[in-house]
Amino acid sequence: MSSAPANAMRCCLQDYGVSVMLYHTTYLVDIVSEPIGRVLKLDSIQAGSAWLGVDVLVFNTWHWWTHKGSSQPWDYVQDGDQVYRDMDRLVAFNKGLTTWAKWVDSNIDPAATKVFFQGISPTHYQGADWGDQSTKSCNKQTQPVAGSTYPGGPLPAQGIVNSVLGAMSKPVYLLDITLLSQLRKDAHPSAYSGDHSGMDCSHWCLAGLPDTWNQILYAALL
Repeated sequence: MSSAPANAMRCCLQDYGVSVMLYHTTYLVDIVSEPIGRVLKLDSIQAGSAWLGVDVLVFNTWHWWTHKGSSQPWDYVQDGDQVYRDMDRLVAFNKGLTTWAKWVDSNIDPAATKVFFQGISPTHYQGADWGDQSTKSCNKQTQPVAGSTYPGGPLPAQGIVNSVLGAMSKPVYLLDITLLSQLRKDAHPSAYSGDHSGMDCSHWCLAGLPDTWNQILYAALL
């Protein structure tokens, strides 16, 4: 593994000979500071150099692609030579994820590195999504959605993930956590998330649902 970049956390489990690095790059593609401001570059992935020489890579994105206003960490979005103030977020996600897929296809040796992609993590801000028209958020939800289907159906971003991964030449294991997470409207911090302002129906309680995600990853690693 190459040395950890500045925006990464790394720990070494010496008894097992394992190093684990958490690299926080929310869009996978680059955000570059330029004279006009912070530019999200949909076709640039220079940060990928930090991923070289790793035995197992687990990628995740989407959560930040929908952020707007003060929580959006870029001012412009660039696609090729064109710079925009904004763009349809699903279109931008598709372009950015395609850039990541091309990087994996060009740089990863499957004999040396196993690549995972964690599926879309859902939110629960609209009760209509789980069949409750009177509910506006995950507040006071104490039970999962009954059954094994979600009334709101698949998320549009899921189709993009499936399409991009399906077109890749190198193998990527999809950790498909979306449906099981959609059913867990009760698993968010809601009003009890500490420093998070407002109702938090996008992050998850720990211990909780992410432990199930980890079990799926553990099984896939065996």
